[in-house]
Amino acid sequence: MASTKSIVSAILLCFLLTATGMGGRGGGIMVAEARVCLSQSHRFVGSCIRGSNCANVCKTEGFPGGECKGFRRRCFCAKNC
Repeated sequence: MASTKSIVSAILLCFLLTATGMGGRGGGIMVAEARVCLSQSHRFVGSCIRGSNCANVCKTEGFPGGECKGFRRRCFCAKNC
């Protein structure tokens, strides 16, 4: 019975460390990600089907990339704010 309790305790400890970010890679260091601002492409024509096409058009507009968004599938260019 004692070994079952110790196994359960070890598993719970692993879950706790993983959930709090203390275990594994990173060592508990919090890394902030940059916010991404989206702007609808001015040059993309038609419905946005492939994200790679949208990203290429956005690169010609001076953005690092783009993605298809929304119900109407519009091309939005993305950049870090």
